[in-house]
Amino acid sequence: MIDTQKMMETVMQYKETAPLSQDRRSLIGKPLNRVDGQLKVKGEVPFSAEYNVANLTYAALVYSSVTKGKIAKIDVSRAEKANGVLAIVTHENAPKMNEPLPFNPSGGNGAAASDLPILQEADVHWNGQPIAVIVAETQDSAEEAATLVKVEYETAEVEVSFDALKKIAKQPENILGEPPEIKIGDAENAFDAAEFKVDNLYHTPRYNHNAIEPHATIAIWHDDESLTVFDSTQCIHNLSYTLAMMFGIQPEAVRVISPFVGGGFGGKGTMWWNTALCAIAAKVVNRPVKLAVSREGVFRIVGGRTPSEQRVALGAGKDGKFTAVIHSGITAATTHNNFPEQFTFPVRHLYAAENFYIAQKVVNLDTVANTFMRAPGESIGTFALESAIDELAYELKIDPIELRRINEPTKDPVRDVAFSMRNLTLAYQRGAEKFGWNHQAPRSQKDGKWLVGQGVATAYYPYYRFVSTARVRISADGTAVVKASAHEMGMGTATVQIQHAAERLGLPIERVSFEYGDSNLPQAPLAGGSNQTASNLAAIAATIEKVLRELLAIAGDDSPLSGLKYEDIEVRDGGIFSKEDSSKGETYTSILQRVGQEYVEAEAASGEPSEIEEYSMGSYGAQFCEVRINEETGEVRVSRWLGSFDCGKILNPKTATSQFRGGIIMGIGMALTEETLFDERKGRIMNASLAEYHIPVNLDVPHIEIIYNDIPDEHAPSGVHGIGEIGITGVAAAIANAVFNATGKRIRELPITLDKLL
Repeated sequence: MIDTQKMMETVMQYKETAPLSQDRRSLIGKPLNRVDGQLKVKGEVPFSAEYNVANLTYAALVYSSVTKGKIAKIDVSRAEKANGVLAIVTHENAPKMNEPLPFNPSGGNGAAASDLPILQEADVHWNGQPIAVIVAETQDSAEEAATLVKVEYETAEVEVSFDALKKIAKQPENILGEPPEIKIGDAENAFDAAEFKVDNLYHTPRYNHNAIEPHATIAIWHDDESLTVFDSTQCIHNLSYTLAMMFGIQPEAVRVISPFVGGGFGGKGTMWWNTALCAIAAKVVNRPVKLAVSREGVFRIVGGRTPSEQRVALGAGKDGKFTAVIHSGITAATTHNNFPEQFTFPVRHLYAAENFYIAQKVVNLDTVANTFMRAPGESIGTFALESAIDELAYELKIDPIELRRINEPTKDPVRDVAFSMRNLTLAYQRGAEKFGWNHQAPRSQKDGKWLVGQGVATAYYPYYRFVSTARVRISADGTAVVKASAHEMGMGTATVQIQHAAERLGLPIERVSFEYGDSNLPQAPLAGGSNQTASNLAAIAATIEKVLRELLAIAGDDSPLSGLKYEDIEVRDGGIFSKEDSSKGETYTSILQRVGQEYVEAEAASGEPSEIEEYSMGSYGAQFCEVRINEETGEVRVSRWLGSFDCGKILNPKTATSQFRGGIIMGIGMALTEETLFDERKGRIMNASLAEYHIPVNLDVPHIEIIYNDIPDEHAPSGVHGIGEIGITGVAAAIANAVFNATGKRIRELPITLDKLL
């Protein structure tokens, strides 16, 4: 097997590619290059399907072709005779396992996207469910054999029509721990009495995950009690624990390694069947197995964003102040998962009003479990809410930015607590100036055959932080290593944590490295909810304080630091110095060499995120967009974009700007091109390929300008808020609002395709 320790040491070291300024401590806020950037560009980084494992075999899946029922007969005789086939695992011969522990957004160690038993029964629950695993000496042999498996089914009545079930939608117990229904005042009566009002339904379709790296797993059993898994995952520790529980072995006996993930966006935030099936197959053949899911396979076994129908009703007086805000609607889920997409979260925190009614319901469909997809809930929720606000602005004949300013709250409108930090009005002001916002009447701008329009919308994503753990080692050679089981999916986690640690340690950045992506390392939270940066910052800060205190304790009476307490010191120039007398100090190397230690090491956990309970915390932004629409064909082109964000302190402008832009591009796809086509007769996805599921390409994306306030939140670690998910929020609404401004046609159903504009 590949030497993972050597690989980690090689990759995680920062390689300085540009000279730093003279003030080497000013690392936070610098646009430093990614730690792994060059290696990824040169193809020198292994992703989950690329590890060089000895004696490797290959797996392929057989998927159900019916939506619900039972397998009456499965004939594998022809497949067994195919060249190179080693084993065919079905429900009839699979090792007995415990049911998977499902992921619980409210806490716990489960990772599974669904609580269904995996290959333990004849039941079929969705069209595309894996019903057999073929293991062979080559990938081609496994895939060929998969086509030779013949299956007979006993089908059952199915529920796959979202529209047909809306009338029996039910309220879930909670929405990610929040109440599914909120009533403040009497919103319906206030709405009826309002002088100005809008009341409309907004629809969003299914969306599917298409990360650049499809899901892949390599599973290696060292004996019946020890398992190593290379997996493309966002939840290393939860996955390790869940596999251990399924196979009935000790949690520490399962090691999950995932330092590099080629995009996740929520689709790798839980365990799908492929990971467990790979481990099952490896157990059966007693050899390492690789299961790399095909692009079509990802559509079959990995859930995406649920369809939604949302009602937004807004009432206001002549002054533009909201007298009633109503946001309710329905999404889909399954009976075997628990994820009601939280589309009402933005409305709970964005605008002041006298009366609120907020409610969500769900219907259960016989499909693959739906799951997180970048800014789950908030992305589709802001489409409906921010479109409705734009509609009301036109009714009132008020600039849409001014309407939002008029209704800017002084405290959280639902929780009735103070904001920890909120500079959204400033973000709008700076964005409008930079974009050149000049609100004009619909259909008043034209450039030849092209109708031109501008739109704006608010971006919002809540602040999350979870308890995290880290380990820091300072060595006698003056280097430091930070260790935590964090995830790197391309967002720059490793880079900013090295910047942060180097600044806290007073070391040159090239003397600090970061090891991550391994369940054997100290437990960090999953990568989701834009929590990683704040969570890991808090843990690393606590650990560095602990290791510095340890250095002070061992320095001894012979040190210039003798008698100094932690509160009396500062770190710089590779060591510890007195705040009062800058001449008094000692380097880490000097301390450790003098006391005869090779290194000093500490491990610590962050505190509980009490700030979330005390304050309303979120990331905010203003999305500005210009579109051009061909009057003859209905073609929509996004011609200009500016995102102005209020997300606390920006640690690395280069990686942050990349995150904002990536979210906006994903939002352009959400608004204009992406839609999962679902056959409600057979319960099957019809466009399960990138040839037919259309994501934005280069020509669909304009230059995207990013600005940000860069105002730290004193209540958050290092003043930061999450930025990974906010970029997609508000994007679809800004485009829809710009389309209306250009054409005079209001589109309330995504995607905005040319047939809706002709």
